[in-house]
Amino acid sequence: MTRTVVALDAAPSLLPLMLRGAVLSPFKRPRQDAPLPDTRLTVPGLRITQNHLTAYERACGFATERHELPVTYPHVLGFPLAMRLMSERAFPLPVLGLVHTSISITQQRDLSPAETYELGVHVHELQPHRRGTEAVVVTELHAEGAPVWQSTSTYLARHKTSAPTAEQPQQDSPAQPLPELARWRLGEDLGRRYAAASGDRNPIHLHPLTARLFGFPRAIAHGMWTVARCLAEHKAHGPVHVQARFKAPVLLPGEVVYGAQGPAFELRSADGSRTHVTGEVHGLAD
Repeated sequence: MTRTVVALDAAPSLLPLMLRGAVLSPFKRPRQDAPLPDTRLTVPGLRITQNHLTAYERACGFATERHELPVTYPHVLGFPLAMRLMSERAFPLPVLGLVHTSISITQQRDLSPAETYELGVHVHELQPHRRGTEAVVVTELHAEGAPVWQSTSTYLARHKTSAPTAEQPQQDSPAQPLPELARWRLGEDLGRRYAAASGDRNPIHLHPLTARLFGFPRAIAHGMWTVARCLAEHKAHGPVHVQARFKAPVLLPGEVVYGAQGPAFELRSADGSRTHVTGEVHGLAD
C-alpha cells in the first residue's frame, strides 16, 4: 500500500492530542474491517535533547553515564506521532480505553545521543482479537538513510465481535516463576514522574482519583515504564530483539519482583499472585 508521507518539523505536544482523542472517542464504533488512514508521519533531522534523555534514564533506572540510547527510548520519541495518528477522526478505534497489549523492538546497533535521526510512525493494520480489535502501530528510526531501530506495538480496543477469529484464549502458564533478581518498591508518584519524563499524561497513571474514573482502584504504572525498567536491569544494548507482553496492570504504590533466566524476563507482584509483564531479549546474532 502506498502511504501518504507527512513530514513534521518536530513531534507534536501530547496533551492536546490526548484531549482530542478523548473528545472523538464516544463517536467511534470500532469494527475489525474498518478502513485505516494511509498516512506516515515523519520527523526528519531529529536531534536528541540531553535533558529529556537524562530525565527518562533516571525515571526508568538506566545508568545516566551510558553512551548509548536506552533500547526503549525511541518509543517515547515516536509516541506523540502515534497519538496524532490515533487521535485523528479517520482512525477507527476510540483512544479512550485503548490498551497497550504488546511491543516488539528490533535494534540494529547501539544508538548514539549525538546522531541525527529520521523518525517515522504509521498504523500498519487492524487485526482481529477475541476481545475486539487491535491496531498495529510501527515506529521506525533511520540514521543516514539506514534503518537502525523499529518497534511494533499492538493496541486493543475492546468491543463485542461477531466473527470468529483464529486466536484462542491464552491459558496461564504452569511454569515456575523465573528466578528473582531484584525487588522494587514503587511509590505512589511513579506515574507522575514517568509522565514528566515521557510526556504520557494519561490520567490512569497520575492520581487515584483520576484512575478511578476509568475503573482502577489506584493509579497504575505505565506499561512502557515496566518494560524499560526490566531492560535497564537486564542491561540490554547493541544489536538486539525484544519482545514484551503486558499481562496485568501494576497498582501504585506497590512492590514488584523482577525475574529473569536466559533470554526470558518477567515482572510479577511481590506475593506472586499476578504476572504483570513477560518477555524475551535476544541478540540479533543468536
